[in-house]
Amino acid sequence: MSSNSLYDTLRQTSRQRVSDGATIPILTDAEAAPRLLVLLWPQLGDFDSLEYAWWLRREAAQLQAKNIAVRAVGIGDRASGQTFCGFTGFPEEWLFVDSAAALHRQLNLYSGLSLKLPFLSTTSSAWLNLMLMCAGVGSPGTLTEVFRGYRGDRKAPQLIQDEEEVKAAPLPPLKGSFFRFAGGKGYQRPFELATLRLRNMAEVLPHWNTYVPDAAYLTQRGGTFLFDAQQELVYEHCDRGILGFAANMSQPLAFLDL
Repeated sequence: MSSNSLYDTLRQTSRQRVSDGATIPILTDAEAAPRLLVLLWPQLGDFDSLEYAWWLRREAAQLQAKNIAVRAVGIGDRASGQTFCGFTGFPEEWLFVDSAAALHRQLNLYSGLSLKLPFLSTTSSAWLNLMLMCAGVGSPGTLTEVFRGYRGDRKAPQLIQDEEEVKAAPLPPLKGSFFRFAGGKGYQRPFELATLRLRNMAEVLPHWNTYVPDAAYLTQRGGTFLFDAQQELVYEHCDRGILGFAANMSQPLAFLDL
């Protein structure tokens, strides 16, 4: 799909906005911005969606300084979106929901592993495929990224500030200063990212049916699209697996400097 046709497709797409429940064009109040970041997220209870929103909140000052408007479409319903925004701090007026991943399919984003066994329902097949993807089948880079969360990454910034407290059940509340014992400070220390991912999992599992109202789309992946003031596509990333929402997972928003 060309840059112009991609933008036209997004401009013509309407979905339900989480903030007020209105079904309106997803680019409402965003087209006049100098740059526009459009995000297609998987299920709102997916690791990738939660982690991406965390990075956007972390870099909120950079987004504002660069006058970048953000619009996101996640798989779920309005209740999913409200719960997601309440946990992540992502603005409800920036988030739209697509209950059947129709826009994802229209943009030919990777639907994930799609093995089908005749004795399994659609939902059971989706779960099977998700588990296989978590093991790296049909999901390149996933296991490497999981291990990076445990071993640390000197190319990535420190994720949890020393005085910040993280609650990630079943672990006791941990302060960022705790991770100094695993390797100092000033970069992503061992177990630091894994702890944030555990926190996300501890949030989603008790509210699973809210975050994931239809498990048929568990494996669907997302994409990132950055447009300039002339509506030209200046950056694109289409996810190829779980925990692969950025070309550079050490610095997922590095493309904003383009």
